[in-house]
Amino acid sequence: MSDTNPHRNAEAVLTRAWQRRGPLACALWPLSLLFGALAALRRALFALGVKQAERLPVPVVVVGNVFVGGTGKTPFSIWLIEALRAAGFTPGVVSRGYGGEQDVAEVRADSAAARVGDEPLLIVQRTGVPLVVGRRRVQAGRALLAAHPEVNVVISDDGLQHYALARDVEIVLSDARGNGNGWLLPAGPLREPASRRRDFSVANLPAGSTAPQGVHAMRLEAGLAVQLAPPSAQRALASMGEGGGGGEEGVRIAAVAGIGNPGRFFATLRSAGLAFAEHPLPDHYDFAANPFAGLAADVILITEKDAVKCRAIEAIRNDPRIWVVPVSARIEGALAEHIVEKLRERPTA
Repeated sequence: MSDTNPHRNAEAVLTRAWQRRGPLACALWPLSLLFGALAALRRALFALGVKQAERLPVPVVVVGNVFVGGTGKTPFSIWLIEALRAAGFTPGVVSRGYGGEQDVAEVRADSAAARVGDEPLLIVQRTGVPLVVGRRRVQAGRALLAAHPEVNVVISDDGLQHYALARDVEIVLSDARGNGNGWLLPAGPLREPASRRRDFSVANLPAGSTAPQGVHAMRLEAGLAVQLAPPSAQRALASMGEGGGGGEEGVRIAAVAGIGNPGRFFATLRSAGLAFAEHPLPDHYDFAANPFAGLAADVILITEKDAVKCRAIEAIRNDPRIWVVPVSARIEGALAEHIVEKLRERPTA
């Protein structure tokens, strides 16, 4: 599964450059000044009232990140949905979607990922929450509330930089990569300065690491593997190397991940005691080319985000070697209580 795509290789080079202030990052630094100026201007237009942010009739919680790429927003959003439900709220979600073809569309459990995006589809399949995708979050929010008047709080997934939608709570996620080299795009990995305001900070960290002061640590936990092919057998993740995959000792395991930070998925598997060959794919990989066909492995472990697309492809969904590893977020501290308290402070319309 060697990758000879020049675009992906260039992306990998840039991602590595973002972790330090080396020659490539320094060469791109002047462009980051322009990017920062344009981003600051856009924020100022809303802050000064030149452009008006629109407010929905219910509270809005924005979940996002300033670091480009995956920081764990999807498992966090799933956690937040369940936490709000436990507090008596009826949440709904709006999302941009990734690669979606429609301006506004409600996502259902049987929707096609190519039309609505893999992450929104995963959220709906895991939680059953009402969810609408759209290029404009305000329109998506209005459509959501029109179709589901019972919704009394809206979560804007990955909507931190979408200032046209007024928000009551901002939650910024990060991970073990921190702020990289601390520079804005394209010299660094940041969409906005790391110092930008927020109500709460959450860091997606591996076990044993400590979050900075004032930051809530998030741990992703995985205990099971679920076979992609029917009847979707389940096994303890830690037992996947114990002969069950190929029927013999010395099972060959491959881990394949098309997410923003594949290394985090691989670290989760290593923490379960597994040894495997790593096969990272580009984020939002569409699986039009089957990456598993020539893979020498008895067991192939994939993410839930990849699984929502793989289930739509017959040659992949019937491969008995493929097992999905669901993850759940555990948040340290009283973040849920703080969010609920802030939501209840919002004046009623």
